[in-house]
Amino acid sequence: MSSETPESGSPTASTLDPIDRRILAELQESADVSMQELGERVGLSHTPCWRRVRRLEQKGFITRRVTLLDGKQLGLAVNVFVNVNLRRHQENALNRFEEAVQDIPEIVECYTVSGETDFMLRIVVSDVGAYERLLKATLVHLPEVGNLTSTFALRQVKYTTALPLSH
Repeated sequence: MSSETPESGSPTASTLDPIDRRILAELQESADVSMQELGERVGLSHTPCWRRVRRLEQKGFITRRVTLLDGKQLGLAVNVFVNVNLRRHQENALNRFEEAVQDIPEIVECYTVSGETDFMLRIVVSDVGAYERLLKATLVHLPEVGNLTSTFALRQVKYTTALPLSH
């Protein structure tokens, strides 16, 4: 069975067998698990497990392994969702905006979206005052920004980085 689609040349989820999916599920829960422990959890010895993980990395299913931090513990308890409308919609305007947001550490996520807005940002700051300072000093000066609408999260009900693998 080929691990690439003819159209894209990229591996697809359909190329994953049940053991690959179990490996990915385990790594999503704890990326720092030892290869020996991971192998035991999925029914493989160390070397075959390592080979599968390495293949999953090489094929792009695993892009990186990170440590998740607690924003509240770090004094970053405020999440702000910002809808951004640009003044112009030419390709160079979109590219300039997208490049500019890369350099702002408080912007932890940026999406192009459909509907009445062009981009949606998730911004993490210490408090409302910190957001106001970021807004005035940086956000309103981003290239091509026409309108910003901010929504403050009151409470986080669910947060996970784990992708659903059972599809």
